[in-house]
Amino acid sequence: MIKPDLDLELPNELGRLHFVGIGGSGMSGIARLFLDAGHVVTGSDRSESASTRELRDAGAEVWIGHDAAHVGPQVEALVVTGALWEDNPEYQEALRRGIPVLHRAHALAWLVRGTRLIAVSGAHGKSTTTGLIVTALRELGADPSFVNGGVIAGYGRSSARGAGDLWVIEADESDGSFELYDPAVVLVTNLDDDHLDHYGSAQAVEDAFVRVASGASELLVTSADDSGARAVAARASAPRSLTFGTAREAGVRLVAERVDGDAVVATIAVDGTEYDVRLPVAAAIAINATGAFAVLVGLGFDADRIARGLEVFAGTGRRFEHHATVRGVRVYDDYAHHPTEVVAALEIARAVVGAGRVIAVHQPHLYSRTQAMAGEFADAYERLADHTIVLDVYGAREDPIPGVTGALVADRFADPSRVDFLPDWQAAADRVAEIARPGDLVMTLSCGDVYRIIPQLVDALEP
Repeated sequence: MIKPDLDLELPNELGRLHFVGIGGSGMSGIARLFLDAGHVVTGSDRSESASTRELRDAGAEVWIGHDAAHVGPQVEALVVTGALWEDNPEYQEALRRGIPVLHRAHALAWLVRGTRLIAVSGAHGKSTTTGLIVTALRELGADPSFVNGGVIAGYGRSSARGAGDLWVIEADESDGSFELYDPAVVLVTNLDDDHLDHYGSAQAVEDAFVRVASGASELLVTSADDSGARAVAARASAPRSLTFGTAREAGVRLVAERVDGDAVVATIAVDGTEYDVRLPVAAAIAINATGAFAVLVGLGFDADRIARGLEVFAGTGRRFEHHATVRGVRVYDDYAHHPTEVVAALEIARAVVGAGRVIAVHQPHLYSRTQAMAGEFADAYERLADHTIVLDVYGAREDPIPGVTGALVADRFADPSRVDFLPDWQAAADRVAEIARPGDLVMTLSCGDVYRIIPQLVDALEP
């Protein structure tokens, strides 16, 4: 894993850029913004995807596979993702030739320098909240630039350049890179004991959030419900602060939420007045809408217009995303990869499925997380899914840990009849088809590549 150097001084000018891992959700969005700004952009990725095809259409030269030859003589800077292995030939070629290497967060920090920046931070809910804020701002007449961790469904993009100096970004805490920005507004959704491979302790996570929150030059918005966010708010210094949540003391309060057909209706109270916000199920994390509402109220927008603007939001890619309905069985995909996120995703599924059953397909993400949280994952799935298929671990940036496989999660189920550990994807798809019946909901969950199993699931479900 390549970690960002938080003390690196950014160059004044950037010319021709080469992105290693250009197809990733964060990398592709940043590459697109550099293209929009007139830069020459090249890149490579290990596999073809919709993102690599779209970047080619936008003017980038993209190769599939990594090779030192891709780092041509005119490349002036290399942009890398933190998930890159240090033996990557393109990375090694840049080091050999002395070409500046920028973490993707450095590249984004270069883009947003000197702007009025809204940074959305937190362990969970960042992408959805960022998408909600961007959508509402556009409906309110603003035209923000944005970079999100997922595609905003209404725009078909994870990033775009707007007019003026207002930017909205998903600020990633996983490797400390959210400390690179100079925000006007900081939103903290929540904290969790995750990414301890980088931070070392929960206290170090909190300290990093305090530093980011204290950097807000205009407004700090924090959750009144989450103990970690409350601790950050108590320690941070900011010119103005506002809270949101279900707690009675929240400045912007989620009073109620209910499922209504294919939507969730969130009732949000501001200064004693209640506003109903109708959201699609794909965006049905009402607390995220409440956090977005708080940011926009804090920026001075009219509350009634905010409510109507949030209702335009159509969700983000890989967040409770519907892919197909086969034989009356609905197939969804979700990015959830931490027990807290799994619980949130499965609770939505339970609310939506009605009398049907929820069948989960879980791909553990990271060996270290699987080893540390196998029991928590098993508890979440056993409580909220009717049956779970566990695949093997998607290691991403990590080397395998001996003895750590998806079986660790399956073995922690109290009732072994409600889980199958099936590393073979075709066997997993066939098992889902064997179990599923009309009215059921099947959902894949992981931030790995589990979404690639969906065509196999659909084929297996076909009569």
